[in-house]
Amino acid sequence: MEKKKPIKRHKALQPLSRQHHFGLLFSWKLRKGFSKNIAPERLQKYAAWFFEEEIKPHFEAEEKYVFPVLDENNELIVRALKEHRRLERLFKEADNPEKSLSQLEEELDAHIRFEERILFNEIQKVATESQLEKIAEIHSETETPPEYSDPFWEN
Repeated sequence: MEKKKPIKRHKALQPLSRQHHFGLLFSWKLRKGFSKNIAPERLQKYAAWFFEEEIKPHFEAEEKYVFPVLDENNELIVRALKEHRRLERLFKEADNPEKSLSQLEEELDAHIRFEERILFNEIQKVATESQLEKIAEIHSETETPPEYSDPFWEN
C-alpha cells in the first residue's frame, strides 16, 4: 500500500490548516454525539457555538484574503464559496437538527478535505510572496480553540 506524502503547507496558510483540523474534530465530535445518543438540541447548541467561534471567522478570512489569490470565476473558488453558503445554512438549520447536523458533519468533513488537498495546493502554487505575506498578517492565531462548556463527546 502506497503511503501518502504529507502536504507541505506554506507557512502563511498553516494557521488556516490548523483551523481545518479543528473543523475535522468538530465533525468527529458530532459523530461521537450521535453514537452516544446525545440529544440533538445539545449537538445543535454546540454547532451554533462552533459556527460563531470558529467557522464564521474562518470563512471570512478565507473569502477576504485567500480566495482572491485565484480569479473569482475559478471553478475551485466557485465551488468553495458555494460550499461555504451550504455549510452556513446547515449550521443555522433549526427545523430538523438531527438531519441537518448529520449532513453538516459529512459535508464539512468533505469540504475541509477539498480545501486542504486541492484548493490550498492551487493557491499555494500561484500566490505571490506579497499575497502570502498579506495572508500571514491576518492571522491572530490561537494554537488551541476556545473550550466548549459541554464536552458531550467525552466518556
